[in-house]
Amino acid sequence: MTKIKFGTDGWRAIIADDYTLDNVKRVAEGTARWMKKHHESQAVVGFDTRFGGQLFAETTARVLGAYGIRVKLARAFVSTPMVSLGVVKTGSGLGIVITASHNPPSYNGYKLKSRLGGPMVPAEVAEVEDEVPETCTLELPTLEEMEAGGLLEYVGLERMYLEHIRENFDLDAIRRANIAIAYDAMYGAGQNAMRQLFPNAALLHCDYNPSFKGQAPEPIHRNLGELSAYIKAHPEIQLGLANDGDADRIGMYDADGNFVDSHHILLLLLLYMRKYKNETGKVAITFSVTEKMQEMSRQFGLEWEVTPIGFKYIAEIMAREEVIVGGEESGGLAVKGHIPERDGIWIGMVILEFMAKTGKTLRSLIQEVYDMVGPFAFDRDDLHLTEDKKQAIIKACRENAYTSFGPFKVESVETIDGFKFILGGGRWVMVRASGTEPVLRVYAQATNAEEARDVLDAAHATLLA
Repeated sequence: MTKIKFGTDGWRAIIADDYTLDNVKRVAEGTARWMKKHHESQAVVGFDTRFGGQLFAETTARVLGAYGIRVKLARAFVSTPMVSLGVVKTGSGLGIVITASHNPPSYNGYKLKSRLGGPMVPAEVAEVEDEVPETCTLELPTLEEMEAGGLLEYVGLERMYLEHIRENFDLDAIRRANIAIAYDAMYGAGQNAMRQLFPNAALLHCDYNPSFKGQAPEPIHRNLGELSAYIKAHPEIQLGLANDGDADRIGMYDADGNFVDSHHILLLLLLYMRKYKNETGKVAITFSVTEKMQEMSRQFGLEWEVTPIGFKYIAEIMAREEVIVGGEESGGLAVKGHIPERDGIWIGMVILEFMAKTGKTLRSLIQEVYDMVGPFAFDRDDLHLTEDKKQAIIKACRENAYTSFGPFKVESVETIDGFKFILGGGRWVMVRASGTEPVLRVYAQATNAEEARDVLDAAHATLLA
């Protein structure tokens, strides 16, 4: 059998290729073995809107049941943060989510969550991987047998999550501010919760469609054309929000239908938490996040730490010390006062609260950010290349083969995770192989959107030459 490898954020594979019922059983048995070794006796299991999610989740529960592990199982689709919060609220030792997050519809996956309510740390994930057997030959109990034997309980993870939202946000004040919202669920697991929180919001793609209409449910600008167009056609809309397939990432639009990327959202969160709420703590960001976060942290007198790509590294810091804001370029963001987990719905609530309490538009709040750290723009492309070409580019990066990208000269190179080429004047290009998909990610920052695109195009021409 194929060895199952966990990537940046758990195990992901193409359905009916490597992502099969037999392989899910193997991974579940590896998880059960790990739990037994660590004397953990209860897990929370959930699934999002992807194809086969419920079947894979129920099968996982049955494998755990074969090991005598108690399971709290979601009856309907839920977001990843709902499972993470459920782990904490039920005092469980582990959370399992059947999801491939923002990957294309042909994928499914398997995420592991720690007892703290965040991603499992890399060392523990590696231990689980080592426990995965060549084959799973267990006799599995039925769900009915597990329920009768006290090993299975169905839990309302979404209800638990919504109660937690209501306890931590003044929903009445947010609603009184009359901020008109458009929300795009991308056919993902955030749809029911947002419908309940904001019954008057304009809702897009808030129905069950495991094919995601053939598009990866990743909340980035090129995937959210309908949301942007809707906002532009409806001048009353003040804020656009979107979540990925398992609703742990966020996409955002201002009142003019302009995309607000994760770098800007992180800066807005830090501005709100430090200046307006007077919170303290460390700032934790991944390598692909703008250095403007470090500049704002410096102005606020806060420490910061830059990690490799992957929210699990942010979660590791959040587990050991107080973090005011943490996050990654791809839309996984976290703030103090919640579980150590990225949460797309929660972050949307924080920004809504920021707007409601200040009475300011999103654009004017972004201007406050620019007043502190200067204007900038970011762009990213995913290059679908052969494995040979991808490895050739990475090798060239490692050997310092690139001294310029078109007219932009390389001043220095940073290599925490991938290769960030500093070009001067607030510009940089970053090259990194994805940990979850067969693509090469190329990122660029400059002082405005047009220049960021120019930098990215110059990088393409050089890399693909």
